Amino acid sequence: MRFTSLLAVAAATVGSAAAADSVIMGFNAGATDDTGKVKVEADFVKEFTTAQNLQGAPGDFTTIRLYSNIQGGTKNTPIEAFSAAIKTNTKLLLGVWASGTDSIDEELNALSAAIKKYGTKFTDLVVGISIGSEDMYRVSEPGIRNKSGVGNSAEKIVEFIKATRSKLADGPLAKIKVTHVDTWTAWVNTSNKAVIDNVDFLAVNAFPFYEAEHDNSVGNAGKLLASALSSTEAVAGGKDVWITETGWAYSGPTFGSADATVDNAGKYWKEVGCALFGKKNVFWYTLRDANPENKVKFAISDNLSTKPRYDLSCEKNVQLPSATNGNSNNGTVSGGNNNNATGSASPSGGAAQSTGAAKPSGSGSPSSSGPSPAQATGGAAASSVNMMALALSVAFGFAAFAL
Repeated sequence: MRFTSLLAVAAATVGSAAAADSVIMGFNAGATDDTGKVKVEADFVKEFTTAQNLQGAPGDFTTIRLYSNIQGGTKNTPIEAFSAAIKTNTKLLLGVWASGTDSIDEELNALSAAIKKYGTKFTDLVVGISIGSEDMYRVSEPGIRNKSGVGNSAEKIVEFIKATRSKLADGPLAKIKVTHVDTWTAWVNTSNKAVIDNVDFLAVNAFPFYEAEHDNSVGNAGKLLASALSSTEAVAGGKDVWITETGWAYSGPTFGSADATVDNAGKYWKEVGCALFGKKNVFWYTLRDANPENKVKFAISDNLSTKPRYDLSCEKNVQLPSATNGNSNNGTVSGGNNNNATGSASPSGGAAQSTGAAKPSGSGSPSSSGPSPAQATGGAAASSVNMMALALSVAFGFAAFAL
């Protein structure tokens, strides 16, 4: 009996550990550094290694979200983050840049080339693929008002999702989970429901820092984040919701009541991040800033040091506060997307500013700026969230192949 009981306890323990390991803790990684320089394999290796060895971290940050499959400055060469992931055993949420384009053929060609080149050493690391990043926000009325750059319609995103599934149908990624990344305000817009119907899970970017239309002081940030999540979950139809970008700026201009300080960034980690880690799939924004045009900086590490700017340890049983009614709309926003957006999109990877075009470089702010992957000449830049200084917009328009 004792032996049997021990086996049962051991099995339960292993099961619990497996369940915990299945919850993603990761970071976003843009295609350029904060000077606009295109990252190569060595840069990604250092970044991924730092993520896995952060002092005081509450768990293992072993997953990275990318914005594009294409190496900056090339037409369809696989991004060197792939080989870096293999060297560091880093899992990947792949990204397909979909803003301002009628075709994602080159993105899919780059992915196919990577599958052929690296085989299962690469495909075994893939946890999902996102078709686009904040495209529907950028073509919405608030996105246009915020000059967040060219995005794409829900109809085009659905077309791209189907093209991706078809392209991968006969290969090792045939059963890959497919999603689209957008703001909670885009997800609750009823005109975008077709995208919800066609994804396996919803991926949401949520930045209370940019919600200047509310009391967005750091002390109220947990309520705003909880409200963004509950609003998204209300329209998800039972599908899982992943948090693909959230964080607090340590430096830069003030947005509403939100002050960008190291202390506030640490407080947001302690009160919001620690309430999410191990419970939700979370990609923190960010380990390393990547959009030189963004004046708001989010990086938790200086020059990829494993010693963070603030204490990353978490107390036990931290919970998000109840959702505020401030940004809640019961999951229903009517009205269609406006496709008359102006600007240019590109994949650099970072939160964007309130002016400019969307890019995939990787830096936080409420709008993005940059060119489409096909137009990129100097490198991918996936910039992401600075788009939020106005009503019903939860900050950030990320992406970009920096020119």
